[in-house]
Amino acid sequence: MTSIARMIRRRCRVAGDAGMSTAEYAVGTIAATAFAGILYKIVTSSEVQKALLGIIQRALQMAG
Repeated sequence: MTSIARMIRRRCRVAGDAGMSTAEYAVGTIAATAFAGILYKIVTSSEVQKALLGIIQRALQMAG
């Protein structure tokens, strides 16, 4: 066995099952999508849009 093959086998034993499984990826994707949807709803609400517009207008007035 070459030294490279030994090194790869040793790393595989040390790493074990370090990655996520397909089910974990699915749950993570669903959670990220739900968070993005909630964040989109918040940012597109009229109150937040008014606040952001006010911030931008004040910043432009300071610059001008």
